[in-house]
Amino acid sequence: MLTKRTKLIDASGIRKVFELGQSVENPINLSIGQPHFDVPQEVQEAAISAIRSGRNAYTLTQGLPSLNKKVMKAAAESVGREFESSMITCGVSGGLVLAFMALVEPGDEVLCPDPYFVMYKHLINLFGGKPVYYDTYPDFIIRGEKIEPLINERTKLIIVSSPANPTGAVHSEEELQEIARIAKERDIFVVSDEIYALFSYDDPHLSMASYADNCLLLGGFSKSHSLTGWRLGFALGPRELLTEMTKLQQYTFVCAPSFAQEAALAAMDIDTSPWRNDYRKKRDLVYSSLKEFGYRLEKPGGAFYIFPECPWGTDEEFTAEAIKNKLLIIPGSVFSERNTHFRISYAAEDETIRRGLEVLKKIRSRG
Repeated sequence: MLTKRTKLIDASGIRKVFELGQSVENPINLSIGQPHFDVPQEVQEAAISAIRSGRNAYTLTQGLPSLNKKVMKAAAESVGREFESSMITCGVSGGLVLAFMALVEPGDEVLCPDPYFVMYKHLINLFGGKPVYYDTYPDFIIRGEKIEPLINERTKLIIVSSPANPTGAVHSEEELQEIARIAKERDIFVVSDEIYALFSYDDPHLSMASYADNCLLLGGFSKSHSLTGWRLGFALGPRELLTEMTKLQQYTFVCAPSFAQEAALAAMDIDTSPWRNDYRKKRDLVYSSLKEFGYRLEKPGGAFYIFPECPWGTDEEFTAEAIKNKLLIIPGSVFSERNTHFRISYAAEDETIRRGLEVLKKIRSRG
């Protein structure tokens, strides 16, 4: 009865841990990539006002013109160039679905970083493509020499993410320029996932779109304004591609939630630096503590994740021991073809983070 494509994807390992956490009494949850702060009051009020004033109908498929205009203006100022077109999507995840529907045909190969955001691999498979992984271990930085040998006549896309999930890696101007060079010389399109753009801690955020013309930039409000459940993102890039993505959205998502689009107009005027500064401190606490405990790890430059190496056993064995101690973390193989690491999300209250660190200190050795 079911199609073969349903067998190409599995339930997210993150969701499995999330569901497991429902049965753990007083869990220490460092598993879910969701901001620990609530939706800003101004954004809540804007959403409520939109709902109460009757702005609840469909919007244009590509989103509110006023929001698109504001997104385009902000992106042009940040990236340093104008974009041909934009649209409002149902989160970056919705943008990825539309982009892969428009760009990936059966047999196409998509160069995907390893480690990767869990959705990349499964969406590529779902639309008949083949994920080809370029290795970023041990420091999780993209390097051209790891990518170029993988390119052939079937290569269609390169996926880039900075800051990255699950590693928190942030890529330099030199590294992004190298990807742009390869993409231009080999006529390969780039999809740049920049949902964590506002969480870059040590240097200003650099966009892949600043260096590559043949690029789709995906961003959103889920992480920056804690709107994860409101499903609101945006896509900017070539007009031809955005036109097709808009057409596909018409027959899938229809449009992004109207009240959320209205609220995003207010969200874009909010200073997000206090949250960024808070997460920088959390990053420093987690990194320095794990380093002191003897874990092998890289210091993340952004997002709110850290990706340490398991001190013993496989990732599933180590995370199982953590869960026995009420600590919820994610096995690294959810995000990778390797089973050697685990992901921590430090988007949590400081007390929760400290409790989690105590467990990780306790289980550092097998006993």
